[in-house]
Amino acid sequence: MRDLDLAFASGGERLAGTLTLPDGDGPFPAVLLVPGSGPVDRDSDHRRLPLGVTRQLAEAFAAAGIASLRYDKRGVGASTGGFLAAGFRDNMDDAGAALAALRERPEIDPGRVALTGHSEGALIAANLAAHDPAVAAVVLLAGTARSGAETLRWQAARLAPTMPAFVRAVLRLTRTDLVAKVTKNHERIRRTTTDVARIGGVRVNARWTREFLDHDPAADLARIHAPVLAVTGDKDLQVNPEDLVRMAELVPGPIETHVIPDLSHVLRRQPGPPSLRAYRREVREPIDARVTELVIGWLARTLPAPANPVHPANL
Repeated sequence: MRDLDLAFASGGERLAGTLTLPDGDGPFPAVLLVPGSGPVDRDSDHRRLPLGVTRQLAEAFAAAGIASLRYDKRGVGASTGGFLAAGFRDNMDDAGAALAALRERPEIDPGRVALTGHSEGALIAANLAAHDPAVAAVVLLAGTARSGAETLRWQAARLAPTMPAFVRAVLRLTRTDLVAKVTKNHERIRRTTTDVARIGGVRVNARWTREFLDHDPAADLARIHAPVLAVTGDKDLQVNPEDLVRMAELVPGPIETHVIPDLSHVLRRQPGPPSLRAYRREVREPIDARVTELVIGWLARTLPAPANPVHPANL
Protein backbone atom coordinates (compact mmCIF):
# COMPACT_ATOMS: atom_id res chain seq x y z
CA MET A 1 0.00 0.00 0.00
CA ARG A 2 1.25 3.48 -0.87
CA ASP A 3 -0.04 6.83 0.38
CA LEU A 4 0.53 9.90 -1.81
CA ASP A 5 -0.32 13.49 -0.92
CA LEU A 6 -2.79 15.02 -3.34
CA ALA A 7 -4.14 18.58 -3.46
CA PHE A 8 -6.92 20.04 -5.58
CA ALA A 9 -8.79 23.34 -5.89
CA SER A 10 -12.45 23.94 -5.10
CA GLY A 11 -14.31 27.19 -4.62
CA GLY A 12 -11.14 29.20 -4.33
CA GLU A 13 -9.75 26.92 -1.63
CA ARG A 14 -6.93 24.37 -1.67
CA LEU A 15 -8.09 21.03 -0.35
CA ALA A 16 -5.57 18.41 0.71
CA GLY A 17 -5.99 14.68 0.73
CA THR A 18 -4.39 11.26 0.51
CA LEU A 19 -4.41 9.00 -2.53
CA THR A 20 -3.99 5.42 -1.31
CA LEU A 21 -2.77 2.95 -3.92
CA PRO A 22 -2.57 -0.84 -3.75
CA ASP A 23 0.55 -2.76 -4.63
CA GLY A 24 1.13 -2.99 -8.37
CA ASP A 25 1.26 -0.69 -11.34
CA GLY A 26 -2.39 -0.04 -12.14
CA PRO A 27 -4.37 1.54 -13.55
CA PHE A 28 -6.52 0.66 -10.55
CA PRO A 29 -10.24 0.83 -9.87
CA ALA A 30 -10.80 3.56 -7.31
CA VAL A 31 -13.22 4.93 -4.75
CA LEU A 32 -13.74 8.52 -3.67
CA LEU A 33 -14.36 8.48 0.10
CA VAL A 34 -16.77 11.25 1.15
CA PRO A 35 -16.73 11.96 4.91
CA GLY A 36 -19.57 12.57 7.33
CA SER A 37 -20.66 15.82 8.93
CA GLY A 38 -18.64 18.06 11.21
CA PRO A 39 -15.06 19.38 11.05
CA VAL A 40 -13.42 16.07 10.21
CA ASP A 41 -10.13 15.46 8.46
CA ARG A 42 -9.27 13.01 5.68
CA ASP A 43 -9.39 10.10 8.15
CA SER A 44 -12.87 11.12 9.43
CA ASP A 45 -11.24 12.20 12.70
CA HIS A 46 -12.75 15.01 14.78
CA ARG A 47 -10.48 16.52 17.42
CA ARG A 48 -12.85 15.16 20.07
CA LEU A 49 -13.76 11.88 18.41
CA PRO A 50 -11.32 10.04 16.11
CA LEU A 51 -13.73 8.02 13.98
CA GLY A 52 -11.16 6.79 11.47
CA VAL A 53 -13.89 5.67 9.06
CA THR A 54 -12.36 6.83 5.78
CA ARG A 55 -8.82 5.84 6.77
CA GLN A 56 -9.87 2.31 7.68
CA LEU A 57 -11.93 1.95 4.50
CA ALA A 58 -8.97 3.19 2.43
CA GLU A 59 -6.70 0.58 4.00
CA ALA A 60 -9.26 -2.19 3.43
CA PHE A 61 -9.77 -1.12 -0.18
CA ALA A 62 -6.02 -1.07 -0.87
CA ALA A 63 -5.66 -4.59 0.50
CA ALA A 64 -8.37 -5.64 -1.98
CA GLY A 65 -6.63 -3.95 -4.95
CA ILE A 66 -8.78 -0.79 -4.97
CA ALA A 67 -7.30 2.71 -4.80
CA SER A 68 -9.02 5.55 -2.94
CA LEU A 69 -8.91 9.27 -2.30
CA ARG A 70 -9.89 10.88 0.99
CA TYR A 71 -9.52 14.54 1.91
CA ASP A 72 -9.62 17.14 4.68
CA LYS A 73 -12.77 19.24 4.70
CA ARG A 74 -12.50 23.02 4.35
CA GLY A 75 -10.71 24.63 7.27
CA VAL A 76 -9.62 21.25 8.66
CA GLY A 77 -6.19 19.63 8.58
CA ALA A 78 -4.16 20.88 5.62
CA SER A 79 -7.15 22.31 3.70
CA THR A 80 -7.67 26.06 3.51
CA GLY A 81 -10.91 27.92 4.17
CA GLY A 82 -13.19 28.20 7.17
CA PHE A 83 -15.26 25.24 8.28
CA LEU A 84 -18.02 27.36 9.83
CA ALA A 85 -18.37 29.32 6.58
CA ALA A 86 -18.77 26.22 4.36
CA GLY A 87 -22.29 25.36 3.28
CA PHE A 88 -23.74 21.95 2.51
CA ARG A 89 -23.59 22.78 -1.20
CA ASP A 90 -19.93 23.80 -0.80
CA ASN A 91 -19.29 20.31 0.53
CA MET A 92 -20.97 18.90 -2.58
CA ASP A 93 -18.77 21.07 -4.82
CA ASP A 94 -15.66 19.95 -2.93
CA ALA A 95 -16.54 16.29 -3.42
CA GLY A 96 -17.09 16.92 -7.13
CA ALA A 97 -13.65 18.53 -7.38
CA ALA A 98 -12.12 15.58 -5.52
CA LEU A 99 -13.79 13.16 -7.94
CA ALA A 100 -12.35 15.03 -10.92
CA ALA A 101 -8.87 15.05 -9.34
CA LEU A 102 -9.07 11.31 -8.69
CA ARG A 103 -10.04 10.52 -12.29
CA GLU A 104 -7.14 12.58 -13.63
CA ARG A 105 -4.49 10.53 -11.86
CA PRO A 106 -2.47 8.27 -14.18
CA GLU A 107 -2.62 5.45 -11.63
CA ILE A 108 -6.45 5.36 -11.83
CA ASP A 109 -8.76 3.79 -14.40
CA PRO A 110 -11.29 6.64 -14.89
CA GLY A 111 -13.95 4.21 -16.09
CA ARG A 112 -13.90 2.30 -12.79
CA VAL A 113 -14.32 5.03 -10.20
CA ALA A 114 -16.94 4.54 -7.49
CA LEU A 115 -18.20 6.64 -4.58
CA THR A 116 -18.46 5.69 -0.91
CA GLY A 117 -20.12 8.18 1.43
CA HIS A 118 -20.75 7.94 5.16
CA SER A 119 -23.58 9.87 6.86
CA GLU A 120 -23.59 13.37 5.27
CA GLY A 121 -21.14 11.89 2.79
CA ALA A 122 -23.82 9.43 1.66
CA LEU A 123 -26.09 12.35 0.73
CA ILE A 124 -23.25 13.97 -1.18
CA ALA A 125 -22.35 10.71 -2.94
CA ALA A 126 -25.98 10.32 -4.04
CA ASN A 127 -25.97 13.87 -5.38
CA LEU A 128 -22.74 13.29 -7.34
CA ALA A 129 -24.00 10.02 -8.79
CA ALA A 130 -27.30 11.63 -9.79
CA HIS A 131 -25.51 14.22 -11.90
CA ASP A 132 -22.54 12.21 -13.17
CA PRO A 133 -23.43 9.17 -15.29
CA ALA A 134 -19.76 8.14 -15.40
CA VAL A 135 -19.85 7.08 -11.73
CA ALA A 136 -19.39 3.30 -11.81
CA ALA A 137 -20.95 2.39 -8.43
CA VAL A 138 -22.21 4.02 -5.24
CA VAL A 139 -21.95 2.88 -1.60
CA LEU A 140 -24.18 4.70 0.88
CA LEU A 141 -23.21 4.04 4.52
CA ALA A 142 -25.69 5.32 7.13
CA GLY A 143 -27.47 7.43 4.54
CA THR A 144 -30.98 8.80 4.51
CA ALA A 145 -33.84 9.12 2.04
CA ARG A 146 -35.66 11.96 3.84
CA SER A 147 -35.11 15.70 4.00
CA GLY A 148 -32.64 17.09 6.50
CA ALA A 149 -35.47 18.56 8.56
CA GLU A 150 -37.28 15.21 8.74
CA THR A 151 -34.08 13.37 9.59
CA LEU A 152 -33.16 15.73 12.43
CA ARG A 153 -36.68 15.50 13.90
CA TRP A 154 -36.41 11.70 13.76
CA GLN A 155 -33.03 11.95 15.49
CA ALA A 156 -34.46 14.04 18.30
CA ALA A 157 -37.33 11.61 18.89
CA ARG A 158 -34.94 8.64 18.79
CA LEU A 159 -32.36 10.24 21.08
CA ALA A 160 -34.74 11.40 23.83
CA PRO A 161 -35.26 7.95 25.43
CA THR A 162 -31.51 7.20 25.31
CA MET A 163 -30.45 10.25 27.32
CA PRO A 164 -29.14 9.89 30.90
CA ALA A 165 -31.81 9.56 33.58
CA PHE A 166 -30.97 12.98 35.02
CA VAL A 167 -31.47 14.69 31.64
CA ARG A 168 -34.75 12.85 31.05
CA ALA A 169 -35.91 13.96 34.52
CA VAL A 170 -35.06 17.60 33.76
CA LEU A 171 -36.96 17.40 30.46
CA ARG A 172 -40.00 16.02 32.26
CA LEU A 173 -39.84 18.64 35.04
CA THR A 174 -39.50 21.48 32.57
CA ARG A 175 -42.13 19.91 30.29
CA THR A 176 -39.69 20.14 27.40
CA ASP A 177 -40.59 18.35 24.20
CA LEU A 178 -37.21 17.67 22.61
CA VAL A 179 -38.59 17.34 19.08
CA ALA A 180 -40.49 20.62 19.41
CA LYS A 181 -37.41 22.34 20.84
CA VAL A 182 -35.22 21.11 17.99
CA THR A 183 -37.81 22.18 15.43
CA LYS A 184 -38.01 25.64 17.00
CA ASN A 185 -34.22 26.02 16.83
CA HIS A 186 -34.31 25.01 13.17
CA GLU A 187 -36.90 27.69 12.43
CA ARG A 188 -34.67 30.25 14.14
CA ILE A 189 -31.77 29.19 11.94
CA ARG A 190 -33.95 29.34 8.81
CA ARG A 191 -34.58 33.03 9.55
CA THR A 192 -30.86 33.82 9.64
CA THR A 193 -28.95 35.09 6.62
CA THR A 194 -25.37 34.86 7.88
CA ASP A 195 -22.91 31.98 7.57
CA VAL A 196 -22.60 31.69 11.36
CA ALA A 197 -25.25 32.25 14.04
CA ARG A 198 -25.56 31.78 17.80
CA ILE A 199 -28.21 29.33 18.95
CA GLY A 200 -28.43 28.81 22.69
CA GLY A 201 -25.11 30.63 23.07
CA VAL A 202 -23.34 28.24 20.69
CA ARG A 203 -21.89 29.31 17.34
CA VAL A 204 -23.29 27.11 14.59
CA ASN A 205 -22.78 26.91 10.84
CA ALA A 206 -26.09 28.50 9.93
CA ARG A 207 -25.60 28.34 6.17
CA TRP A 208 -24.82 24.62 6.24
CA THR A 209 -27.83 24.02 8.50
CA ARG A 210 -30.24 26.00 6.30
CA GLU A 211 -29.10 24.11 3.20
CA PHE A 212 -29.12 20.74 4.96
CA LEU A 213 -32.62 21.23 6.38
CA ASP A 214 -34.01 21.93 2.92
CA HIS A 215 -32.11 19.19 1.10
CA ASP A 216 -34.28 16.22 0.09
CA PRO A 217 -32.21 13.33 -1.31
CA ALA A 218 -35.24 11.72 -2.95
CA ALA A 219 -34.70 13.62 -6.21
CA ASP A 220 -31.05 12.53 -6.35
CA LEU A 221 -31.82 8.90 -5.52
CA ALA A 222 -34.43 8.82 -8.29
CA ARG A 223 -31.75 9.77 -10.85
CA ILE A 224 -29.08 7.20 -9.96
CA HIS A 225 -28.67 4.50 -12.59
CA ALA A 226 -25.32 3.19 -11.36
CA PRO A 227 -25.43 0.17 -9.03
CA VAL A 228 -26.04 1.15 -5.39
CA LEU A 229 -25.20 -0.57 -2.11
CA ALA A 230 -26.91 1.00 0.92
CA VAL A 231 -26.00 -0.13 4.44
CA THR A 232 -27.31 1.07 7.81
CA GLY A 233 -27.07 -0.38 11.31
CA ASP A 234 -30.16 -1.22 13.31
CA LYS A 235 -28.66 0.65 16.31
CA ASP A 236 -28.26 3.87 14.31
CA LEU A 237 -29.56 6.86 16.28
CA GLN A 238 -28.87 9.45 13.59
CA VAL A 239 -30.51 8.05 10.47
CA ASN A 240 -33.57 5.86 10.21
CA PRO A 241 -32.72 2.31 9.04
CA GLU A 242 -36.21 2.15 7.53
CA ASP A 243 -35.06 4.70 4.94
CA LEU A 244 -33.40 1.79 3.15
CA VAL A 245 -36.86 0.70 2.01
CA ARG A 246 -37.50 4.11 0.51
CA MET A 247 -34.10 4.10 -1.19
CA ALA A 248 -34.95 0.78 -2.83
CA GLU A 249 -38.21 2.28 -4.09
CA LEU A 250 -36.59 5.46 -5.41
CA VAL A 251 -33.40 4.24 -7.11
CA PRO A 252 -34.20 3.19 -10.71
CA GLY A 253 -30.95 1.26 -11.17
CA PRO A 254 -29.84 -1.91 -9.37
CA ILE A 255 -29.75 -1.47 -5.60
CA GLU A 256 -28.85 -3.78 -2.73
CA THR A 257 -29.75 -2.81 0.86
CA HIS A 258 -28.63 -4.22 4.20
CA VAL A 259 -29.61 -3.49 7.80
CA ILE A 260 -26.77 -4.81 9.96
CA PRO A 261 -27.74 -5.95 13.47
CA ASP A 262 -26.07 -4.25 16.43
CA LEU A 263 -24.31 -1.68 14.23
CA SER A 264 -24.14 1.98 15.29
CA HIS A 265 -23.91 5.13 13.20
CA VAL A 266 -20.12 5.10 13.52
CA LEU A 267 -20.08 1.63 11.89
CA ARG A 268 -19.05 -0.25 15.03
CA ARG A 269 -20.72 -3.13 16.80
CA GLN A 270 -22.92 -1.86 19.64
CA PRO A 271 -24.50 -4.55 21.82
CA GLY A 272 -27.24 -3.56 24.24
CA PRO A 273 -29.45 -0.47 24.05
CA PRO A 274 -28.38 2.10 21.43
CA SER A 275 -26.40 4.99 22.90
CA LEU A 276 -24.44 7.99 21.64
CA ARG A 277 -22.30 7.84 24.78
CA ALA A 278 -20.94 4.48 23.62
CA TYR A 279 -19.21 6.13 20.63
CA ARG A 280 -16.12 7.08 22.65
CA ARG A 281 -15.62 3.47 23.63
CA GLU A 282 -16.54 2.10 20.21
CA VAL A 283 -14.04 4.16 18.23
CA ARG A 284 -11.19 2.40 20.02
CA GLU A 285 -12.19 -0.62 17.96
CA PRO A 286 -12.00 -0.94 14.16
CA ILE A 287 -14.98 -0.63 11.85
CA ASP A 288 -17.14 -3.74 12.07
CA ALA A 289 -15.74 -6.37 9.72
CA ARG A 290 -19.25 -7.05 8.45
CA VAL A 291 -19.24 -3.58 6.86
CA THR A 292 -15.82 -3.76 5.20
CA GLU A 293 -16.34 -7.32 3.95
CA LEU A 294 -19.77 -6.48 2.55
CA VAL A 295 -18.57 -3.32 0.78
CA ILE A 296 -15.39 -4.88 -0.64
CA GLY A 297 -17.21 -7.98 -1.84
CA TRP A 298 -19.92 -5.89 -3.50
CA LEU A 299 -17.41 -3.59 -5.21
CA ALA A 300 -15.43 -6.59 -6.48
CA ARG A 301 -18.60 -7.97 -8.08
CA THR A 302 -19.95 -4.64 -9.30
CA LEU A 303 -17.09 -2.55 -10.67
CA PRO A 304 -16.66 -3.16 -14.40
CA ALA A 305 -13.71 -5.05 -15.79
CA PRO A 306 -10.78 -3.01 -17.17
CA ALA A 307 -11.58 -1.40 -20.50
CA ASN A 308 -8.46 -2.85 -22.14
CA PRO A 309 -7.44 -5.95 -20.23
CA VAL A 310 -4.06 -7.47 -21.07
CA HIS A 311 -4.48 -10.89 -22.70
CA PRO A 312 -2.07 -13.59 -21.42
CA ALA A 313 -0.95 -14.30 -25.02
CA ASN A 314 0.41 -10.76 -25.22
CA LEU A 315 2.54 -11.05 -22.09
